[in-house]
Amino acid sequence: MKKLMMKGNEAIAESAIRAGCRLYFAYPITPQSEIAEYMARRLPEVGGVFLQTESEIATVNMVYGAACTGKRAMTSTSSPGFSLMQEGISYIAGAELPCVFVDVVRGGPGLGNIQPSQGDYFQAVKGGGHGDYRLIVLAPSTLQEAVDLTQLAFDLADRYRNPVLILADGMIGQMMEPVELLKMRDLSTLPDHSDWALRGARNREPHRIAAFNIDPVGLERMNKRLQEKYRLIEASEQRWEEYRVDGTEYLMVGYGTMGRILKSVVDSLREEGIPVGLFRPVTLWPFPKKRLKELAEKVKLIFVVEMSSGQMVEDVQISVEGKVPVHFYGRMGGFVPTPEEILSAFKEVRKWK
Repeated sequence: MKKLMMKGNEAIAESAIRAGCRLYFAYPITPQSEIAEYMARRLPEVGGVFLQTESEIATVNMVYGAACTGKRAMTSTSSPGFSLMQEGISYIAGAELPCVFVDVVRGGPGLGNIQPSQGDYFQAVKGGGHGDYRLIVLAPSTLQEAVDLTQLAFDLADRYRNPVLILADGMIGQMMEPVELLKMRDLSTLPDHSDWALRGARNREPHRIAAFNIDPVGLERMNKRLQEKYRLIEASEQRWEEYRVDGTEYLMVGYGTMGRILKSVVDSLREEGIPVGLFRPVTLWPFPKKRLKELAEKVKLIFVVEMSSGQMVEDVQISVEGKVPVHFYGRMGGFVPTPEEILSAFKEVRKWK
């Protein structure tokens, strides 16, 4: 299959269509607006529905309704818009509905700016809405991976009846790279969901979808069922990439764009004879803590780099259980750490260890 040069946002949108998404709702916000623009043009060509909403609050509730039909539904937004969606996301998780969210992260807090950031990590993996719910969170580092993870996102959503989030950043959304798109999925082969979906109750008992239970006993039972599902996801869906970790004494950890940049840092340090490797989480939840813990037992220190004040670093610290020192370097406000400054910061830490 030939490769196409595409912008990240457009590649994600086309991949979603090829995965079988035919219901898309969104409110424009930079730096992800090209997803909505692409969907507005492309979805009618394949018999899908695009609707620009009046707000992100309306958007998430339209996704809620569309997901109730069991069809593949999606929205995309950026950080302030994702904040507005949190109550609806909690409802969708409680109702156990499959759907996909894309958050192309920009600088914050507040309105912030439109530069790339990783400051939405807590909101994504800890649950920005109320209740003990979880999103499956996927973090691409290249456009090809963004294409592949978009397909995976819909499959995971259907498999577990759970919302899935693709957490990208402005770099992933705006850059251009050659990508190889997967074939268009045959809609008749997608999961049917007729055992629970709301599509009319002629000749059958009505289905009921709810994200609440007034009775505390019933609500606790519902939560326990959800926690069992999350434990299954944790056991089955941890994903990561390792780069030059054989024989390493130092381990760098970064995700998304930073994981990509850290590869060049590792290469530079290796050329200097410093044994450094890279661990890149692909699933931010479930976080690949089991494998990271194994690697931590073999190294002298771990160096975490993020485009934030340090959010994933907490999950790294939890994973390694104090077995090795964990150091952090980050930039905020939309700054992307350069390989040169990361090298300098790492060498400063290493000098004192």
